[in-house]
Amino acid sequence: MTQWHARLRRLRAGEERIDWSTTRVDTFCGRLVRPTTYRLSLFVPDPPRTIRTMSPGTVPGREHPDRSWP
Repeated sequence: MTQWHARLRRLRAGEERIDWSTTRVDTFCGRLVRPTTYRLSLFVPDPPRTIRTMSPGTVPGREHPDRSWP
């Protein structure tokens, strides 16, 4: 646990700003077989997607609707 606290202190003292509201601590319990480990996870949202509109009669994935398939 001491290493875990030292790692968190280094992250907090570093130049990179972390939004702590998007972090999660994962605890992996070894159940006496392995040592308990901890992992810090950071939520990274997908970039916003653009919505493509299609004209009538086109098929998704086809660049030219008048070209023969495929």
